[in-house]
Amino acid sequence: MTLIKSISGIRGTIGGAVDQGLTPIDAVKFAAAYGTWLKDRNNGQRLKVVIGRDARLSGEMISNLVVSTLVGLGIDVVNLGLSTTPTVEVAVPLENAAGGIILTASHNPKQWNALKLLNEKGEFISGSDGEALMKIADTEAFEFAEVDDLGKVTNDDSYLQKHIDAILALPLVDKDAIAAADFSIVIDAVNSTGGIFVPALLKALGVTKIEEMYCEPTGHFPHNPEPLPEHLTDLSAKIVEVGADVGITVDPDVDRLALVCEDGSMFGEEYTLVACADYVLTHTPGATVSNLSSTRALRDITEQRGLLYSAAAVGEVNVVAKMKETNAVIGGEGNGGIIYPELHYGRDSLVGIALFLSHLAHKKCSVSALRNSYPNYIISKNKIELTPEVDVDNILMLMTLNYNHEEVDTTDGVKIYIGKEWVHLRKSNTEPIIRIYAESENEQKAMDLAERIILEIKALID
Repeated sequence: MTLIKSISGIRGTIGGAVDQGLTPIDAVKFAAAYGTWLKDRNNGQRLKVVIGRDARLSGEMISNLVVSTLVGLGIDVVNLGLSTTPTVEVAVPLENAAGGIILTASHNPKQWNALKLLNEKGEFISGSDGEALMKIADTEAFEFAEVDDLGKVTNDDSYLQKHIDAILALPLVDKDAIAAADFSIVIDAVNSTGGIFVPALLKALGVTKIEEMYCEPTGHFPHNPEPLPEHLTDLSAKIVEVGADVGITVDPDVDRLALVCEDGSMFGEEYTLVACADYVLTHTPGATVSNLSSTRALRDITEQRGLLYSAAAVGEVNVVAKMKETNAVIGGEGNGGIIYPELHYGRDSLVGIALFLSHLAHKKCSVSALRNSYPNYIISKNKIELTPEVDVDNILMLMTLNYNHEEVDTTDGVKIYIGKEWVHLRKSNTEPIIRIYAESENEQKAMDLAERIILEIKALID
């Protein structure tokens, strides 16, 4: 059993002993801490919180526990039921709510679940807010409401349509062009809520040729739900079988989007953001942001236009902060997370789909041809395990000094740019390892760069 507590929420496997897995007691305790934190920062006012969940098997149980806990604190709950992370994010400000909770373990397998926490803007809470919340949880400083002051629950299934309507209203979403293109699309929604939301969006965009795979929201994931190439073999085969134009897959909470080309090849999760940004920058030039471990291709297509690209520390909350600082028109993460602030500041596969299909309809080319139009880079992901006595911070400092003749970014670990290549070194907060991501123009060069850095680190240790 596993339970991971962090400033962004609590995540764990279902079952086991208290404080060792995500048990009912742990869910109640953390929900109580969140509710208490909201009450503290709102001076005891009557509050409202939006709740939504993905389709995983433990979702209803965890939702019942969380909702009842908030009601017990005297907080009203708007329960969206089966929903998506971006839909809850959209709902929070529309409901004038104090915050929101998404019950999802994102791309983790079915035995996992989590409470992901939002502020009143529908954005993930900050690091300092998370630390304050964790102190409340540790001390169990909860005070529940008396019977006349209990919260009330409202079930609201209208936000599927409200989210879609908000996307259709965006100036850059070209419904007419998408409908005219007459795309044939295959969807893999891993039997979670994407199976409800993605087909509904496509139909609203005028797509009529839709092949649904694993779109029943049963929570029985047919394969590992993380949208990586090795997990998308069924989707790839189906696209070729039916002669579809594109394949779309999302993770269980629908904040990560991956695409597959008409020939069954991978468009590349890293390139979802690149394609959407290309479209957005063509029509609304402005700054872009991605995290330090994302492909250089976004920087290339931004700077080719004479525009500003910025890199943020890893983590959605850090990307959003950098986007606000630079007034970016689009940003996100290389894991298929599209953040389009014209709609809201959160990763949103649904707006990503609408922007991508608008782009493809305007380009009038195949998906593989679109992919080939972008700079081609490959990322190699590695790690080096160290003994506990090794001073990881000192190793990173020495690597910074060794490469001070190159462009170096120390915002989050150490990222070294070497021509068109880069390597990003990040230490783990839980174990003595350094994660080493390297990018180059092909897989072998990326692996060679990573191996070179690993050998240099080992030499520093010896």
